[in-house]
Amino acid sequence: MISVQVKDLVKKFGDTLALNNINVSINPGELFFILGPSGCGKTTMLRTLAGFYIPDSGQIMFDNDDVSRLEPHRRNTGMVFQSYALWPHMSVAENVAFGLEQQKICKKEAQMRVQEALESVQMEQFAARKPNELSGGQQQRVALARALVIRPRCLLLDEPLSNLDAKLRNEMRTEIRRICKEHKLTTIYVTHDQKEALSIADRMVILSWGRVAQVGTPLEVYKRPENRFIANFIGETNFIEGTVLRMGAGEALVKTQIGEFRGALAREDMNIKEGGKAYLSIRPECLHVDIMGPEENCMTGYIKDATYFGEVAHYDFRTSGVDLKISELNPRHMSSVRHGNLHAWADPEDVVVLAE
Repeated sequence: MISVQVKDLVKKFGDTLALNNINVSINPGELFFILGPSGCGKTTMLRTLAGFYIPDSGQIMFDNDDVSRLEPHRRNTGMVFQSYALWPHMSVAENVAFGLEQQKICKKEAQMRVQEALESVQMEQFAARKPNELSGGQQQRVALARALVIRPRCLLLDEPLSNLDAKLRNEMRTEIRRICKEHKLTTIYVTHDQKEALSIADRMVILSWGRVAQVGTPLEVYKRPENRFIANFIGETNFIEGTVLRMGAGEALVKTQIGEFRGALAREDMNIKEGGKAYLSIRPECLHVDIMGPEENCMTGYIKDATYFGEVAHYDFRTSGVDLKISELNPRHMSSVRHGNLHAWADPEDVVVLAE
């Protein structure tokens, strides 16, 4: 296991600043995700870590080794690509052994390592098959085995599940986490799939226009987004603009057009003051709805429209001229659409106060 330190990393393509002063610390054995919208720099960051791009400035440290300008094969990283990149004319075993041949590992040890790698991804019975005789999920396992067999210092994954159907993606998420933890690998994983990241990451970084927007655990990023970009990018949320009436003890009371709300500050060092503008972020599943409600953080309105999904219903809730999204597990208010007044409310810890 190694730690990975990214210090003041800058990468340009002509006049385009792809990575702008990136600073990230990745712990040994951590499953670390890089997320962000298209064009944010996540693939550029991964390829720079792999050595396919050389940074214009800054450092990449693997433990105490500065690898910023080392060639990819000298960094000893394992890379799994979105396209699998398997040789179609080679068998599964030959594909997995390819990296060992480049390292000039002796035949006996190579055979032992290939067998171990295929067993770790549960593909040993397919060793003689060609890639076109495998399913997408099986090809992905082979690509993972090929990365593992060289015993990398760090495993790099570039949207490895994007070509799989939803069911296979769910299965492979669990498998990838199991394999990474069993092999005690420091793993850096790029994806555009938020649920993928939230479900298996230890920590994650969100990039925006080549900059770090937030670093944290899935729970921290989802429950305490530090700005409106993060709150809107990770999951769904309701934004409500208001004026800060009072602050203290990590909380703020905010007056909005639909009432007063007490909520938790996104960060203790937020740049907002009493009398200043603030935004509330309330996740749809954090809003409760019923015929009666508490006095605090509560509003009166009606369900304007509803969409039923079986285990959950999504409501459009209308209150004081504002539409809010509400998600209700085990729905009980489908029959209330457009009928009578209902109360909707959120607990203070589920109301996040943002400066921007």
